Amino acid sequence: MSFQDHVKEKLKLVQDFLHVDAQDQLTSLEEKMKSSEISMEVYISKVKTLLGKELHIENGSHADGTEQNGKTNGFTNGSHKDEDSEEVTMDVQEEDEEAVKSPTAPKGKGGRRSKGNSDPKKSPASTRVTRNSGKQPTILSMFSKVQKRKSEDLNGEATNGQPEVKKEEDTVEETPPPKCPDCRQYLDDSDLKFFQGDPDNALDEPEMLTDERLSLFDSNEDGFESYEDLPQHKITNFSVYDKRGHLCPFDSGLIEKNVELYFSCVVKPIYDDNPCLDGGVPAKKLGPINAWWITGFDGGEKALIGFTTAFADYILMQSSEEYAPIFALMQEKIYMSKIVVEFLQKNRDATYEDLLNKIETTVPPAGLNFNCFTEDTLLRHAQFVVEQVESYDEAGDSDESPIIVTPCMRDLIKLAGVTLGKRRAARRQAIRHPTKIEKDSKGPTKATTTTLVYQIFDTFFSDQIEQNDKESMGAKRQRCGVCEVCQSPDCGKCAACKDMIKFGGSGKSKQACKQRRCPNLAVKEAEDDETVEEIDVPVEKTKKVSQAKRKKQTLCSLTWIGEPIQTEGKRQYYRKVSLNDEVLEVGDCVSVSSEDPSIPLYLARITSLWEDNHGKMFHAHWFLRGIHTVLGECSDPLELVLVDECEDMQLNYVQAKVNVTYKAPSNNWFMEGGMDNEIKVIDDDGKSFFYQFWYDTEFARFEMPPKTASSEDCKYCSSCVRTNERKEQEMPRASEPLPDQDNDSKALYNMACFKGLQFKVGDGVYLPPDSFNFGVKPASPVKRSHRKEDVDEELYPEYYRKSSDYIKGSNLDAPEPFRIGRIKEIFCHRRSNGKPDASEVKLRLYKFYRPENTHKGVKASYHTDINQLYWSDEEVTVDMSEVLGRCQVEYAEDLNESVQDYSSGGPDRFYFLEAYNAKSKGFEDPPNHARSVVNKGKGKGKGKGKASAAQEPQDSQTEPQTLKVPKYRTLDVFSGCGGLSEGFHQAGISETLWAIEMWEPAAQAFRLNNPGTTVFTEDCNVLLKLVMSGEKTNSLGQKLPQKGDVEMLCGGPPCQGFSGMNRFNSRTYSAFKNSLVVSYLSYCDYYRPKFFLLENVRNFVSFKSSMVLKLTLRCLVRMGYQCTFGVLQAGQYGVAQTRRRAIILAAAPGEELPRYPEPLHVFAPRACSLSVVVDEKKYVSNVTRGNGGIYRTITVRDTMSDLPEIRNGAAALEISYNGEPQSWFQRQIRGTQYQPILRDHICKDMSALVEGRMRHIPLAPGSDWRDLPNLEVRLRDGTMTKKLRYTHPDKKNGRSSTDALRGVCTCAGGKPCDPADRQFNTLIPWCLPHTGNRHNHWAGLYGRLEWDGFFSTTVTNPEPMGKQGRVLHPEQHRVVSVRECARSQGFPDTYRFFGNILDKHRQVGNAVPPPLSRAIGMEIKKCVIERMKEEKATDEHFNQKTYCGP
Repeated sequence: MSFQDHVKEKLKLVQDFLHVDAQDQLTSLEEKMKSSEISMEVYISKVKTLLGKELHIENGSHADGTEQNGKTNGFTNGSHKDEDSEEVTMDVQEEDEEAVKSPTAPKGKGGRRSKGNSDPKKSPASTRVTRNSGKQPTILSMFSKVQKRKSEDLNGEATNGQPEVKKEEDTVEETPPPKCPDCRQYLDDSDLKFFQGDPDNALDEPEMLTDERLSLFDSNEDGFESYEDLPQHKITNFSVYDKRGHLCPFDSGLIEKNVELYFSCVVKPIYDDNPCLDGGVPAKKLGPINAWWITGFDGGEKALIGFTTAFADYILMQSSEEYAPIFALMQEKIYMSKIVVEFLQKNRDATYEDLLNKIETTVPPAGLNFNCFTEDTLLRHAQFVVEQVESYDEAGDSDESPIIVTPCMRDLIKLAGVTLGKRRAARRQAIRHPTKIEKDSKGPTKATTTTLVYQIFDTFFSDQIEQNDKESMGAKRQRCGVCEVCQSPDCGKCAACKDMIKFGGSGKSKQACKQRRCPNLAVKEAEDDETVEEIDVPVEKTKKVSQAKRKKQTLCSLTWIGEPIQTEGKRQYYRKVSLNDEVLEVGDCVSVSSEDPSIPLYLARITSLWEDNHGKMFHAHWFLRGIHTVLGECSDPLELVLVDECEDMQLNYVQAKVNVTYKAPSNNWFMEGGMDNEIKVIDDDGKSFFYQFWYDTEFARFEMPPKTASSEDCKYCSSCVRTNERKEQEMPRASEPLPDQDNDSKALYNMACFKGLQFKVGDGVYLPPDSFNFGVKPASPVKRSHRKEDVDEELYPEYYRKSSDYIKGSNLDAPEPFRIGRIKEIFCHRRSNGKPDASEVKLRLYKFYRPENTHKGVKASYHTDINQLYWSDEEVTVDMSEVLGRCQVEYAEDLNESVQDYSSGGPDRFYFLEAYNAKSKGFEDPPNHARSVVNKGKGKGKGKGKASAAQEPQDSQTEPQTLKVPKYRTLDVFSGCGGLSEGFHQAGISETLWAIEMWEPAAQAFRLNNPGTTVFTEDCNVLLKLVMSGEKTNSLGQKLPQKGDVEMLCGGPPCQGFSGMNRFNSRTYSAFKNSLVVSYLSYCDYYRPKFFLLENVRNFVSFKSSMVLKLTLRCLVRMGYQCTFGVLQAGQYGVAQTRRRAIILAAAPGEELPRYPEPLHVFAPRACSLSVVVDEKKYVSNVTRGNGGIYRTITVRDTMSDLPEIRNGAAALEISYNGEPQSWFQRQIRGTQYQPILRDHICKDMSALVEGRMRHIPLAPGSDWRDLPNLEVRLRDGTMTKKLRYTHPDKKNGRSSTDALRGVCTCAGGKPCDPADRQFNTLIPWCLPHTGNRHNHWAGLYGRLEWDGFFSTTVTNPEPMGKQGRVLHPEQHRVVSVRECARSQGFPDTYRFFGNILDKHRQVGNAVPPPLSRAIGMEIKKCVIERMKEEKATDEHFNQKTYCGP
């Protein structure tokens, strides 16, 4: 419709209401245009000006308030014909002026208060609308799009004789569709309903109130005038409408904006609970409504809602049939907020998905007009729900953490774009919850701790809190300052105010007024803590101490004692020296002061004394103070650690002698658990210190001090020895020259050593991917941009948000796995003098092709085994220094066992069946020389020489396994369904005899998979208390593990309790002291297992500026455990999923502390930043091969392409596979089950609307909600969706290519949100464009997985709009199934889960991926084998000695 038509329509609508002279002016303009005196444009602009003036004057406003001022003046005559024209005017209410009392409001009760003239806390408000969002468009803009429907009285009144206006093609439709200026509903909306009129016998309000049917008193009394309070009545069959007769909700902020809402109903006396019409008084046009409020629940689930008018209070019973749909929404949102608050009280650590699960599984009470809750319901009512949570928090104790900061509320606030901190009308709409709901008895109790753990946490925290209080004087947390809470005055009544100096208090507590606790601040703090940014700190090279220690010389008298005991060159070595009359000898410890007096004394051991040209010297082997380790300020001030740092120094730097004792673990260490009551180890006399561990500064590893051969050598320094050994290993060395060589240019060798490994001719080696290329150029995946250029923006209005080419979960950047070659020759080039240049060892290699390196490309690798290679006769020469490790590559025909058995014997085992010829692109039998090497070494690997055992991890696989590794008796705490234990079982390192899991469905799942395990379904604190008090069984008669029974302890204590709190104060402190981490450490202290593993979310190592990590390590160190920490990426160990986890490892004295497993699979680099910054120092785990891997990455296709197709809501628990496994991963995961039955391939049944959206997400990689079309679609339940309307200019994104608006709410233009802008039941969810600009466009919500990509972290409940929105199947219109999620975690198909579908999803999502724990288990196994070898060697040595005799 063209612009002229609009003007014509406007004229039709308003012609009759214009003043006579205005009508004359119009007629004359029209004449002029017809006679071509003026052009069309001029005519239109003059008509516009004229209408503008007229309508403003008509409304009693000033003519200068041109149309831009955005304030509305109500206009048109309403649907009630009996009104005077003056009653129609609606006040222009500036923000700060008193509202003019509207003529229709009876003066009796002072009409309605505007928000402007009353205390902000008192004005009635149903949703937190901010005031200026009440600006309504001017009349002109209202009508600038034609109305489809006019209110009844205007029909047929259009003036005739209007000229046909010529169409102008080029005008742009700029304005949003017309809304009613009062109730703000779209006038062209099919849902807009009109009030159908009152029955003839309906009475007006004053008349109705005096009707004797309602009277509670006799007529001789004064009637209700004498009442202090307003009379109360009940109403039934009610409808609420604005003065145009539009039925409208009363809870969307209209009343607070002083829009007049009326209601018609049947009024009944207050004592009548029957909602039928009998005995009631029909009443019409009661109101306007001054306020609405909630008074509680009718003994059940139905909220009691009331209206206040100037004359009376009314409590709502049943709405009229026509008003029912609107009222149902109201009941729904009140009931919804009741569910949310009650749920969050009991489940503070719930996620957004958990809340959805709660809402979707709650059956609405009978009598409410809706049958189920969906995510849409929650988002629709989010603002109200969050306000209810705020009200609840306000009523709560000040020391209890508010539920507004729970992870789940924070996600809801972000997603729905909720405005926090609006002051509620006298809080009358706050639902009164039963006084604090009693805590769910299933929640964890107070932590049971051993004395040691308790003391460490307690002493540290009380210091820390005092410290923080001191510091916090300076750094005050900033409130947001913009929400209404911040801007309101202090109340002067609450405890916090009474302590303020201005209210006559002491001013000590420094708490904000209880009414002014800024919710934005609270939420922001919680957010900051959750998202610990991994800032790239420049890696501190562990610099030699010599540069770091700026030392100070002291004035002292030095004299040698005794004769030199050895002379070497110019050096004369001594055993003792006198320093200021104090005798120092080799082996003593001394202090050295620093130039900077604030730095504590440096401490060192003297390893030798001598004199030379530089004077009297000594060699210092440094200690490091605990505070300079990762423990920082948590360390014991007297504890030192050994480090491999030493230097030569002049003796006059020495300040004094100190005592440093080695605190060895006691002989009965394992049984002393829980008995250590003293946190102090030695007394502080100013010069005594102790040490227990050697410390690795790069990897933060606390290990038993290395055994040093007690040396008679007067210049022996163990630090120098170890440093030199390390240097030596970094240099490749060739040995065993081959005899009778006649090669002039190079010398050949049989063997070479590098990094502690020995390499022989015929061995397989790993090399970096760039060390050589292949004869075939692979068809590399083209990095094509996924953005389509020519998108129809009308149909896909959100596509413009996809500006980045990065696709979450894509493997385009994943590196290639290592190259593999077989050594043909080891050689060095000869120098001109014929001597070999030993500094550069070279290798001549045969290249192996992986399937994807052949011309068949990536597709070939999908079907073949991950460790299958192709021989090739292509050769390459490389530097030995490039070699990354050793592997075994065998010709499959030569194996004495099946390929499967061979492969499962350990990593680093590859095989080939064929050779590949790049020239002919053919596969052929391998040549003889490819096989012969292997045949020489039949019985694999026995002939390999060995370097020092510690450097020889490969040997543990290649040795004949004479050493049988015992399975450690394991206790799995917080076991879930058993992912951690499953991986350990696969590694063959443990048998889980006991598991503790409080959540019944997960405990049942654990039992199903581990029938031999005793599973305790109770609180770990209760169990530990029982054991510590000497009990042998629990209340159910289950046997409790006793001291000495548990050899391995593993578990992942939930951390939500303190994840949302960044600073320590008394509240966070008690939450932390009572956290399950503390309980878990107490288990470790009590049982003293040989190995201990704590698994947690990546941010565990960063919570509270790493305080949680430091205190955890501090406890372990004090118990005497060797320990370390690291972050691992599960995707690098063989699952198609990114999942970073913090792992803390500890080993008892006498065991070896495991290292972290090297990555097996390459993985997307941006998911592999695994370093951790603590106190500005960057730590890495000991992984040396970085982001490399020996196998290719596992993809979604590998994971689940073989599973049969199912539909949304599929619920059959057992179906058949319908086909063979396609990939190596599928063959592994299906296992060798005899009857292949596929279990748990079931998926959540999503609501009709969500299913409709999923159906419209394209199948291309990277597709998500931004690809949805803006259409009206029929859903499976028969309803139609609506098109999303774009009604506001968007400051950030401008307009579309077709010049359409892009904003869906006033906030897009920088103003506060307007509740009236919300839209529902649209294919494109309204909330996503609403808040997309500030949340990375919600990339990934409703996202599809990509066949060649990987899963986002598997969640506990797949929700398209959850934190992890990429949960749609790559091709089917549904979310991923339980089995697909289980595979993404690496659970075998035979693994069982328990409970309903959501229980199963939660079990899978909370688990540790078994392939990850298996890799860690293998490392523990290596340590055990290593120790067993050492013991065996010592025994043999000892036996020989005894045998030989003296």
